[in-house]
Amino acid sequence: MIPNKTFYYTIITLIVTINSVFSQNIQSGPMVGYCEMREVLVWVQTKSESKVKLKYWVTTNPGTFFVSDEISTQKENAFVAKLIADKVQPSQRYNYQILVNGKAEKLEYPLQFQSKAMWEFRGDAPDFKFALGSCAYVNETIYDRPGEPYGGEYTIYNSIYEKKPDFMIWGGDNLYLREPDWDTQTGIFHRYTHARSLKELQPLLASTHNYAIWDDHDFGPNDSDRSFYNKEKTTEAFKLFWGNNTYGMAGLKGTTHQFKWNDCEFFMLDDRYYRSPGRRKGTTATILGDTQLEWLIDALAYSNAAFKFIVVGSPFLSSAATKENFINYSDREKILKHIADERINGVVFLTGDRHFTEVSKMERSGAYPLYDFTISPLGSSPYKNASKEINFYRIPESLLIERNFGTIEVTGTKQDRQLKLSTFNVKGEEKYSLTIKAKDLKFGQ
Repeated sequence: MIPNKTFYYTIITLIVTINSVFSQNIQSGPMVGYCEMREVLVWVQTKSESKVKLKYWVTTNPGTFFVSDEISTQKENAFVAKLIADKVQPSQRYNYQILVNGKAEKLEYPLQFQSKAMWEFRGDAPDFKFALGSCAYVNETIYDRPGEPYGGEYTIYNSIYEKKPDFMIWGGDNLYLREPDWDTQTGIFHRYTHARSLKELQPLLASTHNYAIWDDHDFGPNDSDRSFYNKEKTTEAFKLFWGNNTYGMAGLKGTTHQFKWNDCEFFMLDDRYYRSPGRRKGTTATILGDTQLEWLIDALAYSNAAFKFIVVGSPFLSSAATKENFINYSDREKILKHIADERINGVVFLTGDRHFTEVSKMERSGAYPLYDFTISPLGSSPYKNASKEINFYRIPESLLIERNFGTIEVTGTKQDRQLKLSTFNVKGEEKYSLTIKAKDLKFGQ
């Protein structure tokens, strides 16, 4: 029997679809990294040695396009390419393609990025929205501990994508190095590749700018500190797989960096490279180290941002002297004292690590209240006993013990700038919100 045309075309379509899927040269990504007025980074990982370029154009003008320099991906760099769009102009949105060995890779979701707005001396800062979360475990059965899988509900990344944030802040434990991983570059690259290749993650990476810090599980073993013998290798892998603009500051190793988005600044701290061992006796316990702490205070004092977001893995304000909260380290009191002594306005903390979400609010005599938004976990298992942990600064209704993420929207005129924090469950349903005005985070005259 000769098949009818419908059957014939169905078979041909299926063959073409299968071939297109298996002819893909991309292992993971593309991922949009840092964003500036004249430059944007796009990250991609191929499956084998390839020649890769970025083609991009202003969304409203597809007839004129630009092409980045070509990069050859190599095994020693995990087949990663960091492609620089250096022909962008301020205040624009772009579409893009990834060219692998001269051919455009076809993906099923939008590939877009933006350049930063040029607004100063011209008007109020534009409104924007960013997403945040931490603790993103991705199961790999052969290397996971026996028992119930620790990760799950990866559709949370689709929910984040649907909120259409301008960028996302990954707040540490963005992957979980396992016992076979952290001793070698081979193991470290395997873990990064496995986590970055998660299917549900790809649309979010491809059209949302991404900035990251790390915590213990992407630095090394659980609760690891400055003594970790392989921290140089994990540092290099972090630099390779993320798209931050800088890593470390002048004279400061590690992953510390800083970026600005419109009228807000983000101080992205490294809470592992200089952290003192928890079991040391007779020494002052510290997280950031003197050099990083001094840089932070200098940078905060210099900044005139409406909101100054300090992003760090461990909860900062919580009064619970448990796990690796800042209250167990000398850095907390030093930072609080400096903020007060230097009369630094607009400070807000963004933290993670603890596998539950809460907002801490610290009232201070003669000063504005401080807030700490602890957002966790994304894909890891929640900490079910979180409600028993006594944090005197917790806003009770903010406690959320399930997989979740947050968004922060910054809106309003210069005279009435405000932020709105919202937390969402895996389905993207709002669970809590809080609005804070910039004028309420200022010292009196």
